[in-house]
Amino acid sequence: MTTTELSNILGNPRNKACEECAIDYLLTDSRSLTYPASSLFFALVSQTGDGHKYVSELLQQGVKNVVVSSYNPDWQQFDANIWVVENPLSALQQVAKAHRVQFTLPVIGITGSNGKTIVKEWLYTLLQPFYQIVRSPKSYNSQIGVPLSVWQIRKEHQLGIFEAGISTTGEMQHIAPLISPTIGIFTNLGSAHQEGFASAQEKLQEKLQLFTNAQLLIYSKQYAEVEPMAKQLLPHTTLVSWDYDDPSACINVHIEAQTTTHTKLWIQHRIAASDTLCYTLPFTDAASIENAIHAIICCNIIGHKDIDTGALEPVNMRLSLKQGLNNCLLIDDAYTADLSGLQVALHVMGAQAEHKFTQRTVILSDMLQTGMSHQDLYCAVSSLLQAKNVTQLIGIGKTIGSYGHLFPMQTQFYASTQAFLATHPVFQNQAILIKGARCYQLEQITDYLEQKRHETVMEINLNALVHNYKHLRSFLQPATKTVAMIKANAYGCGALAIAQTLQHYHCDYFGVAVADEGAELRKAGIKTPIMVMNPEPSSFNLLLQYHLEPEIYSFAVLHRFIEYVDKEGLTHYPIHIKFDTGMHRLGFEQSDLPQLIQLLQTTNVVQVASAFSHLAASEDPAMDAFTLQQIELFKACTDALGAALPYSFLRHILNTSGIQRFAQYQFEMVRMGIGLYGVGIDTLSPIENIATLKTVILQIKELKKGETIGYNRKGILTRDSKVAAIPIGYADGLDRAFGRGNGYALVRGQRAPFLGNICMDVCMIDVTDIPDVSENDPVVIFGNDLTISELAQKTNTIPYEILTGVSLRVKRIYYQE
Repeated sequence: MTTTELSNILGNPRNKACEECAIDYLLTDSRSLTYPASSLFFALVSQTGDGHKYVSELLQQGVKNVVVSSYNPDWQQFDANIWVVENPLSALQQVAKAHRVQFTLPVIGITGSNGKTIVKEWLYTLLQPFYQIVRSPKSYNSQIGVPLSVWQIRKEHQLGIFEAGISTTGEMQHIAPLISPTIGIFTNLGSAHQEGFASAQEKLQEKLQLFTNAQLLIYSKQYAEVEPMAKQLLPHTTLVSWDYDDPSACINVHIEAQTTTHTKLWIQHRIAASDTLCYTLPFTDAASIENAIHAIICCNIIGHKDIDTGALEPVNMRLSLKQGLNNCLLIDDAYTADLSGLQVALHVMGAQAEHKFTQRTVILSDMLQTGMSHQDLYCAVSSLLQAKNVTQLIGIGKTIGSYGHLFPMQTQFYASTQAFLATHPVFQNQAILIKGARCYQLEQITDYLEQKRHETVMEINLNALVHNYKHLRSFLQPATKTVAMIKANAYGCGALAIAQTLQHYHCDYFGVAVADEGAELRKAGIKTPIMVMNPEPSSFNLLLQYHLEPEIYSFAVLHRFIEYVDKEGLTHYPIHIKFDTGMHRLGFEQSDLPQLIQLLQTTNVVQVASAFSHLAASEDPAMDAFTLQQIELFKACTDALGAALPYSFLRHILNTSGIQRFAQYQFEMVRMGIGLYGVGIDTLSPIENIATLKTVILQIKELKKGETIGYNRKGILTRDSKVAAIPIGYADGLDRAFGRGNGYALVRGQRAPFLGNICMDVCMIDVTDIPDVSENDPVVIFGNDLTISELAQKTNTIPYEILTGVSLRVKRIYYQE
């Protein structure tokens, strides 16, 4: 799209560049900038951020086209087009819509409560042999994600597959015209995002707007509300229902047989009664079968019956960050290869490798069926790799090596994954992105390069961490700053990975317990200001060496720190004054204010960066009067301090629960703690779990009633039982309170109570009621379906204790982006 065409959509720009520009890329995240001259940046404003803060920086980097809602006169100096609109998000959608109407290709649109991304990816897998396909990257299904997805459509594409997700009323009307599907799939109707709607009916009505102009809609009759609503709202759309052995459905599905790993089913199209097709699926769970049926029926309807359902695999919708051998970081995205996905993966690689790895290797397979000429395709790949400072490319496949001359960095090319592995490659001290199409089996490379797994592992979902950060940020004013507490190795979740992620999302401060923690973050390249909550005089040298800012809670610490800093010849060193307003742990009392003020007024060695206090019970409604009393006392103390000092400082008293319950007292900064790590203030909180503790079954024994289990014979069987041994115990931080049936794990989605006492390394669980259980089956100790809060309530412990205890002692932690 040219800038002239863009002006026809958005009006004339406030600033106008000297030359006409061509827009190739839409940008909503300043950190994703790759091609400045041909990118159009939209300064989006949300509850958690304001894109206008990054406009000046982008203009300095060479961006020529920007859409904003408020204009800064300082931008006049740049040779750039700057459009001022009422709402940049609406402008983004208008631009994408104008692009979409240029194309008449058939489009499959997918919505529903769950399964959208999986159905989209499986459709892509099944239909890729027949079409040049454009599809939503990852889970790009939001008000922002849909226009970015649709913008990818080019003249060479023969089929589009896009998903649409909504969280409240009024959203679908904005993105439905962008997708404009010819065929629709409604996956299911569940409770996801229900908080944004008055009822399930309202949510259904909103979702069905996607198919207003669709020729055909595929849905399951198991969701009884869908059909009558669809008939009412979509009078011109052909409705194609399916169900299991229901003669009233347009398509009948019959499951003929299931093994432990596969499902064989028949699909009978009643529209053509003689058309009965048989497929075998490589899974047995109900959700995957439902998703696969949607994809298969869609393929059948557009004329493809001979499809390879054996190629369907669980979709990894997140990049996985893994610890490699020889201090390498692996970014595992080895399930698809396309330009948009490569750009996303390189962005993650850059964020994780920043300040830590100068050597960056990309292992990339041939890119198949992109619709581009090989010359154009690998020129584009080369530009992406150069823009992201990749130092080495390893190409896998017969095509990419033929274009090796396009890549200026160090290169190696191999015809196959096996040929590469046969060289026994060794990497040291670098970040390695592994990305390729499924048929190249690059997961073998990941397995080769990864440090060998323990059977008991903790997985940390960084995507959920970011969700929690943004959720807590949504309670705050745009100008309010944030402190992320990453003490105790980020509650055991890995301080460096957590800090790198939150630094990428512009968190303003980090809080650590001791100076050693802050020093390690600085050594790893963390630049964000760091507050040390428990500074010891013996660590003052580290504070100054690594630019760490101490909490000052007493006159003794203040005098000693001033004396130390003064000897080093420094002035105005930032400190953080702690007031005791009722926690009665550390801090100055209100009665200390006159002496404190006099001391701070008479020195220029230190300067107050912030003043804060700690709420004792902000999560407990029964203690609200005391919480408000603390806040009032804090305000009185900081008002007096602020009136006496010739400079301003930040104030913060709210913690995770305080942010959610007392946001009106956010002052200039807040502290985010356990909420970042997946523990909300109640079961209805949208805070997401970030930690999953997994292990496996080592052995299963069938024992008789009356037998005893474990040390001291504390587990007494009251029936004939199946008892499974799992390799985890109190040496891994598993709380002994879980023992004797107080706690339970999940096996095949069902509860398995702990039997007897918790042992050091191997414990026992009751799997009697779990069908088809077998050795090596995965076991979840806690995770999305069994939360830390639920376990804490069951075992009369506290979430902090469970998470930190296990995380600090478990043998291996893996990260998912």
